[in-house]
Amino acid sequence: MKRKYLGSEKRYILRSEKDWAAETHEYLPELCDQLQTAKISRRDFLRQACLLGMAAPVAYGLAGALTGRAAFIPPAMAAAKKGGILRVSMRVQEMSDPAAFDWTEKSNVARFMVEYLTRTKADNTTVPYLAESWEASDDLKEWVFKLRKGITWSNGDEFTSEDVAHTVNRWLDPDNGSSNLGLFGAMVEEGSDGKKRGIANAVEVIDKHTIKFNLKQAALAMPENFYNYPTSIMHRGFGKDYKADLAANPIGTGPFSLADFSIGEKAILKRTRDWWAGDFNLDEIHYYDHGEDTNAWIAALVSKQVDMVYRVPNQSVETIKRVPHLELHPVTTAQTAVMRFRVSEKPFDNKKLRQAVAACMDHAEILKVAFRDAGVVAENHHVCPIHPEYAKLPPLKRDVEKAKALLKEAGHGGGIALEIASGDTDGPWMTDACAVFKQQCEPAGITVNINKMPSNQYWEVWDKAPWGYTSWTHRALGTMVLGLAYRKGVPWNECAYDNPAFDKALDDAEATLDVNERRKKIAVCEKIIQDDAIIPQPFWRTVYKATSKRVKGHATHPTFYHQFHNVWLDDA
Repeated sequence: MKRKYLGSEKRYILRSEKDWAAETHEYLPELCDQLQTAKISRRDFLRQACLLGMAAPVAYGLAGALTGRAAFIPPAMAAAKKGGILRVSMRVQEMSDPAAFDWTEKSNVARFMVEYLTRTKADNTTVPYLAESWEASDDLKEWVFKLRKGITWSNGDEFTSEDVAHTVNRWLDPDNGSSNLGLFGAMVEEGSDGKKRGIANAVEVIDKHTIKFNLKQAALAMPENFYNYPTSIMHRGFGKDYKADLAANPIGTGPFSLADFSIGEKAILKRTRDWWAGDFNLDEIHYYDHGEDTNAWIAALVSKQVDMVYRVPNQSVETIKRVPHLELHPVTTAQTAVMRFRVSEKPFDNKKLRQAVAACMDHAEILKVAFRDAGVVAENHHVCPIHPEYAKLPPLKRDVEKAKALLKEAGHGGGIALEIASGDTDGPWMTDACAVFKQQCEPAGITVNINKMPSNQYWEVWDKAPWGYTSWTHRALGTMVLGLAYRKGVPWNECAYDNPAFDKALDDAEATLDVNERRKKIAVCEKIIQDDAIIPQPFWRTVYKATSKRVKGHATHPTFYHQFHNVWLDDA
């Protein structure tokens, strides 16, 4: 690669950024033009360039060159200290099959043992991990991933393409119940039995360290999809030569082993070998489960029993601020909860009824009362303003008269009583939100009864209850969550939603590289979901993490993924 030296500025840039881009994916020259003409943000450029296979350092340098800004170089940090035990308060759940993980906490224990093809950093850019690079065909229907050489599993076996093929094929098998069937929809088709499964030749092993994914339609976000929490790469014997139970068979490519594990109590991880990716400062990571009582989490942190809590409940933020040895970390996220209807169940199979209920919602009031204004209002379509492809639709306004008219059209002019299930799975604010919405519905003749249940009981019925309030975590792209939650027949489609027009619109959005054009297409998806009124969605949450000030080098991930490779402990 040719470079030009810029004299006294003592830095280098690419001699011809567009010439270099033309040697890779054909879309990169246009991406460069969009950045230079301010049609896209620097963050969007970095995300797109990295997704198309550009190395992260080159992408950052190119962005600086194109905008006249030198690439950011972080200030020198104090030398990290080696060793020590990081103690974290977090739920310790069953940890059998990562492909079926339904909680981020499960993956946080697992991710120091089993790892991912890619890694999405705290700044929402996706970079290589077990894969050293990737490239896509111009039509985005073929993706080739080059795997790193020299990586071994903890049992001594070499990490190869066969491991990746075995893992992905398990995701695409409906009998394994993986939510990844929805995420990788471009590799999935519906069989004669009505089940979604992988298409023929979806996964192709090219050689020992090269693997190819053949798609039925274009898909932009393959690299980002490979860092969803149920997408860790497993040994080729997992679920075949030995039982699909990671806790019982903790074979991984990471540097840590599972020294002690007890559901609901603790998970003790110890670094037992060198890490292929370089240094890892910590010797051990201890997770302690302090139960469902959020006060116990905070008490453990305040009393220095632990160094970090997985998250800080909204009502505990001011407490953390007052403790001198603690540090609060707020994060803007796409975490949310949706008051979703299961449209296959009466009376919510009636679209007019759903629209009547949705018309009663004052999103801003629910955010203010239930969550202390710590977030932004949502728009009933599950695409967040921080998603790069988000399209702003006309604002929703509470309209009681419209709700009454729709209710009458639905055949319930005399009023109706409905029940919403809530398990406070992310805190008491969830029932508080339901209580505010209950009041908002009353003037329209809609009586909302709140079925408050324990969180574990809610998760037994979250995809079955006719009406429920379900929490959803952050994902880097709006297309990711739409594919997981609303495609016909995917495992996490809790609404039982089946709209061919929506599926087609999502396919079109996923196939569009240009972020501005993709925004137009995602607007179609948003409007379809909004008009079908399947998810009254009050707000997006600002979330909080807290640590002891002795914890250094930590960056809070918007999905609460634990990336501790730069973390060290300062007891000075």
